[in-house]
Amino acid sequence: MKVLFLKQETPKKREGFSSSIGVIAAVLGSAVGLGNIWKFPYVTGANGGAAFILVYLLCLAVMGLPVMLSEHLIGRHTKANAVGAFKALQPRKPWYLVGSAGVL
Repeated sequence: MKVLFLKQETPKKREGFSSSIGVIAAVLGSAVGLGNIWKFPYVTGANGGAAFILVYLLCLAVMGLPVMLSEHLIGRHTKANAVGAFKALQPRKPWYLVGSAGVL
């Protein structure tokens, strides 16, 4: 009789950010494109300066913050890429196509 011993695979530990500053820099780097950095001073001057910045920051807080937080929390919960996260959230629905489109 031959006995086979199966090697149990331990889950690989994923590397993460070493500090919260790294997370913030990565989020800002992916959210703010180079075109926005060049365009912002022009739009600010053309639309009234301080009033535009106030409205811009308000819109950023109302729309951008919830999207950023939900993306961060979904990623932490599923521990998967965009396609895998959508598959984990809705396994019987074709929402993984939205994750695939985001990768493109």
